[in-house]
Amino acid sequence: VQLQASGGQVQAGGSLRLSCEASGDTISTTNMAWFRQVPGKARDFVAAIRWHGRDVFYSDFVKGRFTISRDNAKNTVYLQMNNLRPEDTAIYSCAGRPRGGDWYYELAHEYPAWGQGTQVTVSS
Repeated sequence: VQLQASGGQVQAGGSLRLSCEASGDTISTTNMAWFRQVPGKARDFVAAIRWHGRDVFYSDFVKGRFTISRDNAKNTVYLQMNNLRPEDTAIYSCAGRPRGGDWYYELAHEYPAWGQGTQVTVSS
């Protein structure tokens, strides 16, 4: 499966929605997640959503501000980001992991499929 995400630029306090569309295979049986990375640092877990969409999990630094969702009919996962802060500036990547084991992991190496990453810039 190939994952392609779209990002953008916004001012602090603003909102942005990221989309990650899969091609080549269905993601309807794939647990999905978003990670972010700033230069020189490891990827940080942001949020995860179970394959059916009824379970979600967030990192503490985005809880209450970000919402992960999915539309399996469109083979797409979303990340709605509200009340953005300059420290949210990073490259955001979607990731997929087939069903089996725990439904989410906060470690990037647990996900075999990755999107190419998209830059999100929040200006103050």
